[in-house]
Amino acid sequence: MVLLVLLRHGQSVWNAANKFTGWTDVELSPKGEEEAAQAGHDLAEIAFDIIYTSDLIRAQRTAEIAMNYNKNSVEIPTICDWRLNERHYGDLQGLNKDETRAKFGDEQVHIWRRSYDIPPPGGESLETCAGRTIPCLEELIIPDLQSGKNVLVAAHGNSLRSIVMHIEGLSKEEVLSLEIPTGTPISYNFSNGVFEKI
Repeated sequence: MVLLVLLRHGQSVWNAANKFTGWTDVELSPKGEEEAAQAGHDLAEIAFDIIYTSDLIRAQRTAEIAMNYNKNSVEIPTICDWRLNERHYGDLQGLNKDETRAKFGDEQVHIWRRSYDIPPPGGESLETCAGRTIPCLEELIIPDLQSGKNVLVAAHGNSLRSIVMHIEGLSKEEVLSLEIPTGTPISYNFSNGVFEKI
């Protein structure tokens, strides 16, 4: 059975500070490094053939830390692709989430964060984000799975939400409640072009 494992990066320093991060390139927090290490323990027995990450250091470090615990002795090729970057939060990047809620209201901020097709000011909606993540999935990741490779994708909450939405066939309404926790692997068997969540 061929495996696809999706892994959101561990907690970043801006996650810890309750800030909108988006494309801002911030490091993992100490807790995030621990989460990546735990993911590595959880995935230690899987012989991955290839790793995909975003261009952002928090995703790359998560994959690196996790693979330090992998029992597969072969060096695993890693491909960084900007299309796996987090959703761009535009004018909200760097702002404190609580202060933003106080300024714009809980409901508006929730819409910006969770809706499918409404972007924050100057940023991307989940729909826009999916416009780059799904081609990456279809052009690079699925062909690797079809050739029998086990694939790890280390990316971000919203880039992975868009991928999960696509492969699980979730509606615009269902994706509203989809949460991708930091540092927790989500695994799928892949066979005959079909994904099955484990």
